[in-house]
Amino acid sequence: MDWLNTNSMLLTEKTLDNLWQQQRLTLQNIANSETPGYKAKYATFQEELKLSLSKLDKKRVSKANEIGNEIKGSKLWIHESSEESTRLDGNNVQVDVENLELVRAQFQYEYALRQATEELNRLKTVITGS
Repeated sequence: MDWLNTNSMLLTEKTLDNLWQQQRLTLQNIANSETPGYKAKYATFQEELKLSLSKLDKKRVSKANEIGNEIKGSKLWIHESSEESTRLDGNNVQVDVENLELVRAQFQYEYALRQATEELNRLKTVITGS
């Protein structure tokens, strides 16, 4: 058995990767807040994963490797905001909203990182007995 590639660790790894990308996208929006015609971008990950896993849930019996494959296969989707611009130059970036999104993603990233660390510490305790 591969102790490090559990579905929990796969999900945490995928979550960390996607939160990192979301932070980069938010910083890109903030950096382009003065660029005429720029449209804010946002990313979705959870909805895609939830849909993939709900398909397995309908089977009633899912193997761990099927769940792992769905986690691995889920992707981050980048969308362009369709919100209307309040500015004459067509830019629809709202810096205050982007700053809040950045803080939210940072807290989520720290929480996911803490989960991974705690799981690895539990494995270490089981292996070493201390």
